[in-house]
Amino acid sequence: MMPSLRVAVADDEPDMQEYLRETLTSLGYQVVCVVGDGEALSRECRALLPDLVVTDVKMPGQTGLEAAVEICRDRPVPIVVVSAYHVEEALERAAQSSILTFLVKPIRESNLTQAIAIALRRFAEFKAVFAEAGGLRRALEDRNVIEAAKRLLMREAGIDEQTAFQRLQKLASARNHTLVDIAQKIPEAFRGLPES
Repeated sequence: MMPSLRVAVADDEPDMQEYLRETLTSLGYQVVCVVGDGEALSRECRALLPDLVVTDVKMPGQTGLEAAVEICRDRPVPIVVVSAYHVEEALERAAQSSILTFLVKPIRESNLTQAIAIALRRFAEFKAVFAEAGGLRRALEDRNVIEAAKRLLMREAGIDEQTAFQRLQKLASARNHTLVDIAQKIPEAFRGLPES
């Protein structure tokens, strides 16, 4: 088994703080801090360098989304956001930032487990793109191209996200191209096909 991931948790509700601490610990993670606001989360993440962040959206002072942007500006890390509300604006802001998964409360252990797995997988993909691109801005742009190609493959081929990413990787390897080069060619490959 992998070494235990170090997790930072932020939520302004004491019951949710305790639930997340207990659940994450029972899942084998090492909870390195539990805080109640975004400023404390940002500060603790700079000091403790966690491997994963689980944060609420609405907290006093700095929100979880604002803290996430600040944390990833210093050092990118996978982030799971939780909220008591299914807020379209929050989802849109999360999609445009470093947030990798979003959960609506109440949170079940199985949902949290799945969200963490998705966040870690997407972060690994992001890191691969980042290493290939050699820069954060380029990596973010490339990530958007790759995400669009994955969505198109998922829709047109009826496959899941992980399979779509693996197909892109195999194509890139087989043709000795970068992942983003292949991803840029995917829309052209499907152009002209009838809409399903």
